Amino acid sequence: MQGRSDDQRELLDAESVAGHLLKSDSVFAFLAVHRGELFPEEMFTDLFPSRRGRPSVPAEVMASVITLQALHGLSDNETVEALTFDLRWKAACGVPITAGAFHSTTLTYWRRRLAVSDRPNRIFDAVKTVVAATGALAGKTRRALDSTILDDAVATQDTVTQLIGAIRRVRREVPGAGEVVAAHCTAHNYDDPGKPSITWDDADARAALVDALVGDAHRVLGHLPDQELGARAAEAVALLALIAGQDVEPVQDSDGTDGRWRIAQRVAPDRVISTVDPEARHAHKSVHRRQDGFKAHVAVEPDTGIITDCALTAASGAGSHDAAVAAQLLADEDEPVTVLGDSAYGSGEFRAHMAETGHVDRVKSAPLRPAVAGGFTIDDFIVDHAARTATCPAKVTRTITAGGYATFGVACLGCPLRAQCTTSATGKSLKIRQHDALQRAARQRSRESDWLNEYRQHRPMVERTIAWLSRGNRKVRYRGVARNDHWLHHRAAAVNLRRLITLGLTHTDAGWAIA
Repeated sequence: MQGRSDDQRELLDAESVAGHLLKSDSVFAFLAVHRGELFPEEMFTDLFPSRRGRPSVPAEVMASVITLQALHGLSDNETVEALTFDLRWKAACGVPITAGAFHSTTLTYWRRRLAVSDRPNRIFDAVKTVVAATGALAGKTRRALDSTILDDAVATQDTVTQLIGAIRRVRREVPGAGEVVAAHCTAHNYDDPGKPSITWDDADARAALVDALVGDAHRVLGHLPDQELGARAAEAVALLALIAGQDVEPVQDSDGTDGRWRIAQRVAPDRVISTVDPEARHAHKSVHRRQDGFKAHVAVEPDTGIITDCALTAASGAGSHDAAVAAQLLADEDEPVTVLGDSAYGSGEFRAHMAETGHVDRVKSAPLRPAVAGGFTIDDFIVDHAARTATCPAKVTRTITAGGYATFGVACLGCPLRAQCTTSATGKSLKIRQHDALQRAARQRSRESDWLNEYRQHRPMVERTIAWLSRGNRKVRYRGVARNDHWLHHRAAAVNLRRLITLGLTHTDAGWAIA
C-alpha cells in the first residue's frame, strides 16, 4: 500500500535542526520546503492500487531521493549511504537525523513500478508542469535540438566472448539446453568463466576457435527440444542466432566443400556489441573517435537552458538518427516554434514535418557533394517540380521519371561542361528526392544574413545544457534503452529543477513563480 508522510515533525527532524545551514539556492533547501508541493501523494496513487500490505516509502520522499540520485549521479548503494549519513539529504527528503535509510533494493522496486505504469516519466512531467506554471518559457519560441553519446555500463565484447556468452545464456535460460551443450559442444568448457586457452598470437589457432564456436552455436540451435519458450528463453535463442551470424561468413575448404567459418571481412549493420547489453551499439563521433553505448536526444529552450523534452535511443541503427527522433522531441509543443538544429536534423522528412506543423525551419543544411571536385552540385540544375523536369547547366532539359531520376545520357557526349558535371561514361544521371523542393528552399534561406545571425546566436547554447546533462553522468548506469531512457528523464528533471531554482523558483499561495 502507499505510504504517507506524517504532517507532525519529529523532534530530531533534520530540516528543523539543520535546515538553516543549507544553501538557499540549492536543490536540498528547495526540496526540504517544497517537496510536498512538487511531488504530491496523489501523483503516485496508481502505483499502489491495493490498500493492503506494508506501507511503502512516502511518495514525496522517494521522488526526492530519485531526483537527488539523478542529480548527483550516484549508484543505489551510494544513494542509500547519502540518505543515511548526509544531513543535506535527510533535510531535503524529510528523514529524521537518527533514522537510517531504506534498503537499496527499494529504489529498484520503485523504478520497476514506474517503468510499467502509464506514466513512467512522471517526475520529469512534474517539473515540466512547474516550468509551465512559472511562465519561464512564456514568449520563448525557440527550441534547439542536439544529441550526445553516453557510454554503456558494460564492456564491449569481441566475437569469441559474445559466442561463448550467448551459448551460456541459452544454457541458463532454455529448459533442456544444458544437456544439449554438454552433449554437442566441444569448442570450449562453458563452465570456465575465462577465455579459451589457445595461443592468441597464432592466426590459425584463432581461426580454428572461431570455426568451432560457430559450429557449437549451430549445434545448440539445431538440437534444442521443440517446446514453447518464455520471453527470456526466446530472447536468448534469438540472440545466439544473431551472434552466430553477424560477425562470421562461410569459407570453402581446399577441396571446394563448405563447412568452415571465419571472421567476416565486413561489419554487420546494427551490430550487437555485447551479450550483456544487446541494445548497446557502436557510434562514430568522428573517423578516429568511437564510443559504445546510447544516444541522448534533447530539445532545449536556448535562453534559459531548460530541457523541454528528451529521449534515449541506441547509439546507432534504425531509429537512432537525430532527424528520426526530432519530431518526437517537439510533439508536446502547443504552438509552433523556431527549430534550430545542425545538419544531422536536415532530412527531407523532418523538414516536411516542420512545414506541416507550422514550425519555423532553422535547421542547417548539409553541404552538397559534387560528383566532380569543384564541379556542379544539384543546385546548379534547375528543377521544375510541378512539370517534373530538370535542366542542366548546359540548358538541356530532361523529364524526371517516376523513380525520381533525370537521365541526360547522350546529351553529355561532346558537352564542354561534362568535366565539371560527371565522370560517368554513360553521362549524368540526376536523382531528385521526394523533398527536394524543401531542401532547395532551406539551402537558399540559410545563405541569408538574418537566418545565419539567428542560428549562430541561439543554436550553440544547447551545448551548455548538454554539458550540464552529461557532467559526471557520461556513463549510463543501467542496461537497455528503456531503463536508460527513464534514467535520462530523471536526470533531465533534476537538471531542470536546479536551473529553475537558479532562476528564482518559489512557491506561494498563488502557486509556482519565478521570483
